[in-house]
Amino acid sequence: MLAVVALLFVVSKPAVAADEGPAAEWLERLGPALNMTSYRGVFVYARGDSVHSMRIAHRFHQGMIEERLVLQDGGTGEIVRKGMNVICVLPEQGRIKLDQIIPSGPFADAFSDKLVSLGRLYDSELVGEDRVAGYEAVIIALTARDVYRYSHRLWLEKSTGLLVKSTVGDPGGKVLEHFQFTSLEITDDIPDSEFEIRTEGREVARRLDDSVEQQVPGTPLTEGWKLGWHPQGFEPAAAPRSGKGQAVAFSDGVAAFSVFVEPERKVRMPVGASRIGATTVYTRELDAGGVRFMVTVVGEVPPKTARQVAESVRVSDALALNSDDS
Repeated sequence: MLAVVALLFVVSKPAVAADEGPAAEWLERLGPALNMTSYRGVFVYARGDSVHSMRIAHRFHQGMIEERLVLQDGGTGEIVRKGMNVICVLPEQGRIKLDQIIPSGPFADAFSDKLVSLGRLYDSELVGEDRVAGYEAVIIALTARDVYRYSHRLWLEKSTGLLVKSTVGDPGGKVLEHFQFTSLEITDDIPDSEFEIRTEGREVARRLDDSVEQQVPGTPLTEGWKLGWHPQGFEPAAAPRSGKGQAVAFSDGVAAFSVFVEPERKVRMPVGASRIGATTVYTRELDAGGVRFMVTVVGEVPPKTARQVAESVRVSDALALNSDDS
C-alpha cells in the first residue's frame, strides 16, 4: 500500500501560486487542471532502480471527481474514488486501514487547496517546450532555494495545464524520480463503466472527510507530541482523525513529508535512513515517560532533512500516544 500511495503522489501535485511571470501563469493552471480535466491513460513512475506503471481514468463529472487507478505491474489491485468516497482493493496485501494513511495524489484535498508563495522557496522558470504522449507541453523548472528540499521540473500540457511528466532532482542535477504518461487521451467521453471495480478481493471503503482532518489555521494537528523543527514553508496539511495525531503530513505546496509517532511494537523496525529515488524514510527510537516510541519521517525530502525533522520530535503526552484506541 505504501508503494501505491507513493505512486499516487506524483500524479497530482498540489495547487501552487508563484510570483508574476510566464512560469507563474502556468503554475496557476496546474491545480484546477489536475481536478477538472478528464483523461485516461497509462503512466510510468521510476524511483531509483524501481519502475512501476499504472493505468488511470479520471473525470470531472456533474461537479464530482471520479477516478480509478489500476496497478499494471508489481501485484494486483485498484483504487476507485467517486467524490469523497474511496474504495481500495488489494487482494495480495490483506486488510488496509485507510484511516491510518495520509491520502496522497488525487485524494489529497488537504494539499490541493493549499496555496503558497513559491518565490521564497523555489525559483520558477519557463525553460522550453516538449512533446509528451502525443501532446504539446511546456516545461517549468522549480529550483529549490535551500538544501532542505529537492528541485523539480514539470511538463504541463498546453491546452489544459495538465501535468503529463515530472522529474525530481538533487542539487547536482541527478534525476531521482521520474513520472511520465506513456499513453494519454484527454477527453470528456469516458463511460461510467471505467469507474467500476473489477478486481476481486477484500474491499476497504472510506469517506475522505471521515478519515482526514484538514488544518484550521492556528490549530496544531499533533496530539501527544511536538515537532521542534521543520524546513521553512512546510506547514501541517492533514492528519487522520482516528489516529490521535500520530501521523501528520506537512507540505510546502510542491513537496510533502509525513511524520509518524507511535509506541514501539514487538517487531522492531530498523533505525536510520533509507532512500528510494527521492523518497526518504528515516526512523529513530524515542524514550518518553518510560515508554519507547518509534518516530518515522517519510517523504520527498533529502535524507538530512528527514533526519533533522525526526530528531526534533518530542513526546509531550506519552499517555495520549499510548492509549488503547489510538
